[in-house]
Formats: sequence, structure tokens, C-alpha cells
Amino acid sequence: MSESAPFKMRLVHLDLKGAPPKVSYLSEIFPLFRALGANGLLIEYEDMFPYEGHLRLLRAKHAYSPSEVAEILHLAKLNELEVIPLVQTFGHMEFVLKHAEFAHLREVVHFPNTLNPHEAESLALVGAMTDQILELHKGARWLHIGCDEVYYLGEGEASRQWLQQRQNSHAKLCLSHVRAVASHVLAQHPGTTPLVWDDMLRDIPQDQLTVSGVPQLVEPVLWDYGADLDVHSKVLLMEKYRECGFLRLWAASAFKGATGANQTLPPVEHHLRNHTQWLQVAGSGPADVLQGIILTGWQRYDHYSVLCELLPVGIPSLAVCLQSLLHGGFTEDVKLRVENFLGVSSLEIMDAVSEGAGSFPGSDIHALVTQVSLHLRSSVDTLLERNRVLL
Repeated sequence: MSESAPFKMRLVHLDLKGAPPKVSYLSEIFPLFRALGANGLLIEYEDMFPYEGHLRLLRAKHAYSPSEVAEILHLAKLNELEVIPLVQTFGHMEFVLKHAEFAHLREVVHFPNTLNPHEAESLALVGAMTDQILELHKGARWLHIGCDEVYYLGEGEASRQWLQQRQNSHAKLCLSHVRAVASHVLAQHPGTTPLVWDDMLRDIPQDQLTVSGVPQLVEPVLWDYGADLDVHSKVLLMEKYRECGFLRLWAASAFKGATGANQTLPPVEHHLRNHTQWLQVAGSGPADVLQGIILTGWQRYDHYSVLCELLPVGIPSLAVCLQSLLHGGFTEDVKLRVENFLGVSSLEIMDAVSEGAGSFPGSDIHALVTQVSLHLRSSVDTLLERNRVLL
């Protein structure tokens, strides 16, 4: 394992809001994650967490049991993968606010994605969620509290009235809620540091961020999944955050789930380029600022969206990305390593499919999805094209 890798921590994101893996599959895949260079997991439970008491209705019918969560954490520990749980506390709250019992806490009555930050009950709700998550993740050094894509913030009636008051702004409203949630986590769980996605913070003026108190409470995760990531702008953003008082920053890339809501096969070259540019960011910014990188693997764009690439289908892309991070780029030697790990005879970065089915856990699913996506779809398109009826 290379200790000189630019990112000390390399976390694989498990997005459980759609096609959540069985624990038996995780027992097969965690050793591969570790072998490829991962040393952590970001687990986004959403409705797969076994909430109790008045939160029990948040559970999906097939949610993990407390003993299954314990088994997942045990398997992670066996494979030296540090677990950071993620629970949404502001935006992407559909799995909570869709329920009639919590619908009155929506920012906008017709949309279940954003929490109303003015209600004391809202903070009590997300406080209870974070407490239950950390109860089953004792000793977690970090808790990711989400806070990304807080759509419709400021559009609820309470927010409209609040924003009419002098000195109030959307930025102040956002920072106030983040500060409240983070303060709860730190008060109840002093050894756990909150992480937040950074998209709601990026455009807030530096002076407002500095005086908000938020930089002393959370560590922002700078996410960018593009193949044309602007390295210079990202370095400037890191410098802005440091000057505001954020002591530690994180990066977030993507190995799947970031190139289309209904994507079936990850474009490996796109994701490789994304990671190559993150390596450039790490090499250009101040030393030791970045705690690590989270390789996101989105399963759905939101709670109601269709599935994008399944986890087994994203494994070759993950292997390419992790090994490139570990070794500082994608050389011929790294390509051979990846082929060996996956059990494929020839890895094609430019194409969606590689020669041979592979021998990694889930490779049979990968082969079937490839067959359907590349061959069956084109044959159906051809059939329809040939049998068009012109009106």
C-alpha cells in the first residue's frame, strides 16, 4: 500500500437509496475494495437504516436490521475500511418528508425534498436521526450530514417572511441550519466531526462564511464529478475555504452514477479523467489540507428517480479510479494491476465493455447488463427502425 499517495483517505461511497446490496455481497466486495486501495467507506443509508421509535416509519420494507448494520461494520473493520455514515439533514429529505407524519415540516408544501429550517421540530427530527445513526456507529470519527442541493430554500412562507427582515439572506438561512445541526452533533457526540457537501457554501461571500461560525464546526467536501474539472478554480476555492477558517477539506469524485439519471454502464474514461484532475488539484493546493477523497457511486439522483448504474456494474470503473489515485495516474503497469484484480484479459478504458466476463464479485451481473445495454438495446432499435410505419 502506497503511503505516498496524494489522498491519505480513499473512501468508497455506498449509496443505499436504490438496489442496496445484501450483506453477503458486501462480504465479498469489501476485500476487493481494500485490495484496490480503499481504506474507508461512506455509507449513505437513507431508508435502509433501522430507525426505531417514532422514526420507525422511515424504514424501507427491506431495510437492514440492527444486527445486519453491526455485521456490515464488522466486515468493514476486518478489511480495515473506516466507516463514515451519511444522513441527510436539509436537502434530499424525500424519504422522510414524503410521510404524512412529517409533511408539515416541508419548506414548500408540494415538494418533499427540503426541510423547513424555521421549525424547532425540524431540528429535533434530524437530531433524532443523527443520534440513532451514531448509536449504531459508536466511535465514528466523522458523520456526514449532507446539506447539498437544498432546492426551494427560502421559498416557504416562513422563509419569505424571515427574508423580508433586514440583514437576512438565503446564505444566512442556510448557514444557520448547518450550524444548528452540526452543533447538535458535536454536543451529543463530542468525538464525531460533521462533514457537509460544499455546493451550498461555494458562492457564499468569504466574510459571511467567516463570521457564521460554521468553519469551526464542519469539514466541507468539495465535489466535482466532471471530466473537465477546472483545477485552478478548485485550488482557489480551497484557498477561500482555508481563509474562512475551515481547517480540513475533503474532495469527492465519482466512479459511477454521475453521467446520467438512467445510465446503465459507467463511461470509464470520463471517470478516469475526473480522478486524474483531482490528483492535479491535490498536487497544486496547500499540503495536508485535503483529508481524503470520497469516490461517490450514486445509485439514484434522488429518492424518486430511476436507478442508474448498479454497484457490480461500476466495479471496473472503481478499480481504475482507485488504482490511479493510489499510484498517481493510470500507467500501463496500473492497467495490468487492474486487469489482474478484476480477472479480465483486456481492459478497455474507451469502450463500455472489456474482453471477458471477469472474476470479481458481481461480474456475472456486469456481463448481463452489458449484454442487455449494448446488444439487446441496439437490436431492438434496429427492429423498430426497420418496421416503422410512415403516416
